[in-house]
Amino acid sequence: MTENLIKLLAGEKICPIIRNKTPEVTLDIAKALVQGGIKVMEIVADSPAMFETIEKISEFSAVCAGGIITSMQAETAIASGAKILSSPVFSMNLVKLSKDKEIPFIAGTSTANEAYTAWKARISLIKIYPITAMGGSMYVENILRPMPFLNIMPSGNVKLDEVKDYISAGAKVVGIGRDFYEGYSFDEITKRAEKIIYELGN
Repeated sequence: MTENLIKLLAGEKICPIIRNKTPEVTLDIAKALVQGGIKVMEIVADSPAMFETIEKISEFSAVCAGGIITSMQAETAIASGAKILSSPVFSMNLVKLSKDKEIPFIAGTSTANEAYTAWKARISLIKIYPITAMGGSMYVENILRPMPFLNIMPSGNVKLDEVKDYISAGAKVVGIGRDFYEGYSFDEITKRAEKIIYELGN
């Protein structure tokens, strides 16, 4: 189950990351993305209402609960139906919990050393965050040159039109936040999802 979800993400090559304070809007964005062909998405669980939203979205999509820092958040996310946990940090408590619960954990790292430490802890997919501040696709290339065995997911202010550059640099999956949906109608979000999926498949 764990590896299948990571393989699904790697096959998708993109993971939309929704951070919105309004549960209803978050739900509508999620529906628009699914309509456009997205199979897995990250919902940033930064309030109790977002855990309820994760529960609703998990009825029609595989949900990765994002922004998880504590074990309590992780437990709540899993109880809400999240299939993957994602954190902006690397925490051994979360590593242990994910192994005990047999649920994938995407650990957040910034440096090559942190990424290597996460790999040693058998993290299947390692988030590099915030990637834009760290140097973008060139930074991914630089990390992977000596450590090509790392499965990397760059995230943090990535634009949709940069996805191909990151994939070319060696990233397995690219996390796309507000550039995917902010300022766009739900129909436009669906079209943006369809377009990027088509581009990545050709």
